Amino acid sequence: MEAERKAMEELKISESGAEDFRPKEVDCDSAAVLAVQGVYFYCPLLGPDIATYNEIKQEIREFLFSQVEEDKGVSSCLIIHTCNKNKEKVNICIETLSKYIENILSNPTEEKFRKIRISNKAFQERIEPIDGTKEFLEAAGFSITELPFNDTTEKFWVFPEEKLNDLSTLEQLRDALVSAEPIRPQLDRGVRVLLPAEAATQIDLPPEFFNMTTDELKREMQNRARDVERNQMLMTKVMREKLEMREIRKYRFSLIRVRFPDGLILQGTFGVYEKFSEVMNFVRSYLVNDWRPFILTLSGGGKITEEDQNLVDLRLVPAVVFNFTWDPSVQDPNLDDNVYLNDETHMLLQ
Repeated sequence: MEAERKAMEELKISESGAEDFRPKEVDCDSAAVLAVQGVYFYCPLLGPDIATYNEIKQEIREFLFSQVEEDKGVSSCLIIHTCNKNKEKVNICIETLSKYIENILSNPTEEKFRKIRISNKAFQERIEPIDGTKEFLEAAGFSITELPFNDTTEKFWVFPEEKLNDLSTLEQLRDALVSAEPIRPQLDRGVRVLLPAEAATQIDLPPEFFNMTTDELKREMQNRARDVERNQMLMTKVMREKLEMREIRKYRFSLIRVRFPDGLILQGTFGVYEKFSEVMNFVRSYLVNDWRPFILTLSGGGKITEEDQNLVDLRLVPAVVFNFTWDPSVQDPNLDDNVYLNDETHMLLQ
């Protein structure tokens, strides 16, 4: 009982943000016991090539800036949404830029609404630090002009009077800014089709696969000794679940394997916050009959019914193996129940 009380106190301290003996962050890209070389990404806008997350992100940035001269309006909107890290600051920037335009649209004859002083505190804090805002203002029709201000001169972004005859373009640009979505690297599934012998082979992963410092590794060894001690004492269900979830949340990705009755295994990588429905769609896309209902069951016979829940909440992290069967409720004498993956997928064996 004393050991239980002490363990529960440690859990409360950890959850309150106080110092904990466990690693603060252990970003494991996937399961170390399964054959996967790394986690890679791609961007449909750039083509099929895959690379690390940061490499694809940099390529997206370079691509967007390369498109500025062709379409400054659309490109600047996408740059603002995509190329800035702080989402809250981006939202404030978008609100402020939208307000500048709305003031002109609502009060076209008011000269004061067509001028933005660059040294203004609000402009310096909300607009200037955000990538893409210069290009956006230029696309809207603003240009930098030096004007008199308080017995001296200062630089302003000025919307010229002659452009007031075509405010519809300005309105469209504002709408594009508000509705644009950021372009993000997409997780590459790293699809593989394995023979049973390959699936049973355990390979080591490169050290860079884990984002873990030397100190964190030392603490992890200490934690394992503590876990052995915890396993020897009585624990409530709530305590066990909290400890389990804290271990699960160390991972960013999960390796999913689907074993077919013919022995072949389909493998793919998923983000831990993706929904289980994505796993179902993934499997369906490689079947010989993608319309045919099927069932995925866990090794113990359990079946996932909450397809709208994410993998971490379903505890399908860091890796899991499912068994595939066609849904027995759908019978068709014209179908071969012993054929599962399509021809293109079989080619992945080579």
